[in-house]
Amino acid sequence: MSRHASYGKANKGAKKRNVLKRFERIDVLRKLGRWDEARTSVKGLPKTPVTA
Repeated sequence: MSRHASYGKANKGAKKRNVLKRFERIDVLRKLGRWDEARTSVKGLPKTPVTA
């Protein structure tokens, strides 16, 4: 018996996202040298490029 088409494909979650999560944005800021390690709040982060 085969699977119904509504179950989707196995690689459904592998598409490119255009929004980063907070920890991903902090990683990008660290790579760009724009993250201050003394900073305690993660709210109000500057915008970051997705492909960096």
